Amino acid sequence: MAEVLVYVDHVDGAVRRPTLELLTLARRIGEPVAVALGSNAEKTASTLAGHGALRVLTHEASEYADYLVVPKVDALQAAVEAVSPAAVLIPSSAEGKEIAARLALRIGSGIITDAVDVEAGDEGPVATQSVFAASFTTTSRVSKGTPVITVKPNSAAVEAAPAVGAVEALNVSFSDQTTGTKVTSRTPRESTGRPELTEAAIVVSGGRGVNGVENFAIIEALADSLGAAVGASRAAVDAGWYPHTNQVGQTGKSVSPQLYIASGISGAIQHRAGMQTSKTIVAINKDAEAPIFELADYGVVGDLFDVVPALTEEVKTRKG
Repeated sequence: MAEVLVYVDHVDGAVRRPTLELLTLARRIGEPVAVALGSNAEKTASTLAGHGALRVLTHEASEYADYLVVPKVDALQAAVEAVSPAAVLIPSSAEGKEIAARLALRIGSGIITDAVDVEAGDEGPVATQSVFAASFTTTSRVSKGTPVITVKPNSAAVEAAPAVGAVEALNVSFSDQTTGTKVTSRTPRESTGRPELTEAAIVVSGGRGVNGVENFAIIEALADSLGAAVGASRAAVDAGWYPHTNQVGQTGKSVSPQLYIASGISGAIQHRAGMQTSKTIVAINKDAEAPIFELADYGVVGDLFDVVPALTEEVKTRKG
């Protein structure tokens, strides 16, 4: 069976959930070979082996932290040349999509971004995408070269599958472009204690109907009761009610949680583009004609200032 490269997203050896989802998908189309780069890359091996990685290719170098994107592209190119994989799977983050695009160009291959599923096909891996505000589902495959596919977080269940996970050193030669963009400083993001927006299994978002920065406290309260991330529509962000880093939409972040709760959000196409692949969508809006209800699995027509606090209390009660 052909091997499938999986790019490992980790922080000092702690593997992030989207990578484990990719390993699940990789097992459908071949034998997973993980590529772990940067500080403490070897520490990822036990976790990756526990989720199906037959081999873990590692390379540690200061370039991965000191420069943006290109060193990782160099390493993945080296891995492709060493392994000749059936496909390369990369988490569909902003950085992941840039890495994927550069890699596809380097190796002369086609690319598919923001896939929500990957299956084996007679002529190569077949990727599923949800497009045009979830109006259409498309299936496609790369017709040239080694398929490079980025997959949205929460697209597959994490499944344990013990494997060898043999650690092997990857031989990487950095290109002349490596030092093009240097990281000069870092400012740690202030922790909220909530999950990362793009990786969260549950997202609670507020929009124009929240009507003020001080009222986002009720959105946060519901999110905290559910262990969820907090999102916001562009209208709420533009009004200064919530940080841009939490914006969900075409010009913000794309999310694909198991549960998405939209409170006071009308459902403009720009917002829908960022959350259309959520597995279950609940809309809370006092306007029964709001477009968000066309997309919602469950809708509550009512004032969010009544509905959201009541929902928060009910969640707390049931959790005991």
